[in-house]
Amino acid sequence: MKVSRAWLQKYFETELPPAEKIAEALTLHVAEVEEVEQDSMEVKVLPDRAAYMLCHRGIAKELSAILDIPMKKDPLREAPPQFSTTDKLEVRIDESACLRHMAALVTGVKVGPSPAWMKEALEAVGQRSINNIVDITNYLTLDMGQPMHAFDARKISWSGDILKIDIRRSEENEKVRILSGEEYLLPAGTLVIADGTSGEALDIAGIKGGFASGITDETTDLFISVGNYDGPLIRRTAQALKLFTDASTRYQNKPSPELVAYGMQRAAKLFADLAGGALSGVIDLYPHPEKNPAVSVTARDIAKRVGMEYPEEEIRHVFTRLGFDFRVEADLFTVTAPFERRDISIPEDLTEEVARLIGYDALPEAVLSASSPGDQDRFRGIERMKDMLVEQGFMEVSTQSFAEAGDVYLANPLDKTRPALRTALTRGLTEALEKARQYAPLLLGPAETPKLFEVGSVFPKEGEYMELEMSEAVEAWGNVPTKDNLSAANLEEYGKDYTPRRYRLGPYHPFSVYPFAIRDIAFWCPASVADGEAETLIRNVAGPLLARLDLFDTFKKDMRVSYAFRLVLQALDRTLTEEEISGTMGKVEDALRRSGWEVR
Repeated sequence: MKVSRAWLQKYFETELPPAEKIAEALTLHVAEVEEVEQDSMEVKVLPDRAAYMLCHRGIAKELSAILDIPMKKDPLREAPPQFSTTDKLEVRIDESACLRHMAALVTGVKVGPSPAWMKEALEAVGQRSINNIVDITNYLTLDMGQPMHAFDARKISWSGDILKIDIRRSEENEKVRILSGEEYLLPAGTLVIADGTSGEALDIAGIKGGFASGITDETTDLFISVGNYDGPLIRRTAQALKLFTDASTRYQNKPSPELVAYGMQRAAKLFADLAGGALSGVIDLYPHPEKNPAVSVTARDIAKRVGMEYPEEEIRHVFTRLGFDFRVEADLFTVTAPFERRDISIPEDLTEEVARLIGYDALPEAVLSASSPGDQDRFRGIERMKDMLVEQGFMEVSTQSFAEAGDVYLANPLDKTRPALRTALTRGLTEALEKARQYAPLLLGPAETPKLFEVGSVFPKEGEYMELEMSEAVEAWGNVPTKDNLSAANLEEYGKDYTPRRYRLGPYHPFSVYPFAIRDIAFWCPASVADGEAETLIRNVAGPLLARLDLFDTFKKDMRVSYAFRLVLQALDRTLTEEEISGTMGKVEDALRRSGWEVR
């Protein structure tokens, strides 16, 4: 995120240090600054803090805490805004995807250029000034982290004197033309803001406004949309459409729904001050209000986790600088973070805040213990068992722990189609075996089949444990099952008679990501010709396209021998054409015939 020092200065009476010093303070305490150029900085805000820090107000609040200087005015610490309602608007929302939405009508605006201070602020962070209406929405997104959008209200269908809006999921094959004029075919289920009368999708909610309702010089009345949307849904939509915007970046990091009201309040004031508009009422839909939890931690807990004791007064000072509400009973701090700080939910979060604000450089140096970690016998047992399986011709695979169903479900799954943790390795191993069979001709001999095993954690309701599963039984181990709980006793039994072999590593050969082709060839030659001689001839003629060569059949008759070879052809840099494959096989056949051998 590009940050302007001059923009930050608006939040302070005290003169801020130069941009280089600000960058140093941020890097040491909260976020790396990747570049400083004159009065601006490129700040790398990490995902765990993006909900509140992807804006100048968030950076200013961090600077206030780090430098221990008060903010002149923090807009988020004012009383929650209150608005009158309006009967001119009807809004419906999909509650599963829209967590909160405020809608307003602003009438009597005059579209024109923005004032110099706003143009300068936007230009300082690489934004182009468009007009006062659009600039206000862009400015507030960058200032307080709340995206919003202004529609020309007269370009939307009205039902009598009522403007109806639906925030809904898109249907199959629905399209939206965005402000730049490009038309997008939306994935089914995309969140859109739609005309409630005509049904037409007006924009891609949380990502980009639509062309049909865009602001022009003739615009006089605005429909203002300030929302809070499901972050993962916005992220998936942006990725599917390859459409990444300032709005989508902020929504996918889940800012607080409480921010919506503050965004609407500031937007209404700026539309009045800079465009002469009058707010005619607000519709606020907030079906499930959220509050940050109270989190408790003791000074002893902090010392134990950090390795350093902090005086109680110092901990109090940190929480005060951050604007946290807290009470202290004996040694216990019970803390509630401001609504925008959604990253504070467990005691470890509070520990981190104390450590980083006081400074990681204050932590004492300590010599690391030379003692080895525990459970080494079990680890060695598992590694020994893996070596034994490899010697038996098995290959190890590692499959994902997520499953479509199971006994344990994730609160926030990375993949909605696999929301549970696996209870067995069977499914993953079976899928891996199917893929391995596709590549068997490239990796194994013609008569061989892939043999796979996996060692991994499974998560039944009884509790997590390590499991071994093999695609087939191991004859050398007697009655060992293909699936077993890796208890200490079992590991000891598997390895009691095992002596590792010595291996010499061969040279590394690059592998190809391109498809391979399989061709078989059989020929008669004198019985005096060894299979190795025939193999050498084929290798020399086939050249670099020969990825693998296997003898799979031998038959002797009447002082002659028939050899059958399987050739696997593959290029490192391309997919082979049929002409290349046929040409290589033609060269091999010609060479065999020149040797006086009969190609079958």
